[in-house]
Amino acid sequence: MADSYIVKSKIREYAKSKDMNVSAEADEALNSAVEELLEKAVARAEGNSRKTIKARDM
Repeated sequence: MADSYIVKSKIREYAKSKDMNVSAEADEALNSAVEELLEKAVARAEGNSRKTIKARDM
């Protein structure tokens, strides 16, 4: 994993509030999902001739 797009401590804090734990694999999968979402949002914004990602791009 080159870049991290998630804050692992916040993910663990949330999971703990639900009486759950988070594996390292789950961290990697969530980070990948966020990266994929960002890539799609960038492509959509570019497709609409914008340089700003908006909520509707997601």
